[in-house]
Amino acid sequence: MPISDEVYDAIFDSGYRRGFRDGQRGRSSPSAAFIADSQPKRKRKLSAWNKFVKANSKKKIYRYANGKLKLKKMGIAFRKTRAGRKR
Repeated sequence: MPISDEVYDAIFDSGYRRGFRDGQRGRSSPSAAFIADSQPKRKRKLSAWNKFVKANSKKKIYRYANGKLKLKKMGIAFRKTRAGRKR
């Protein structure tokens, strides 16, 4: 025997309210794990190459007309810097 729509709606609503209430109760006291995860992670230190690219990527001599970077030319220039020389 199928359940009428009104009865089904009443059962669904009561279950939804009960679940919502339980969720609100659980949320009132955050756990220690949740607090630890909410802190932002420390960013990694940039490498010498990343610093060079960041500093020089806007310069016209390292860009093509369509906006792409001339990575080969940047690599040659980076190797001439103190940070780019091999030891």
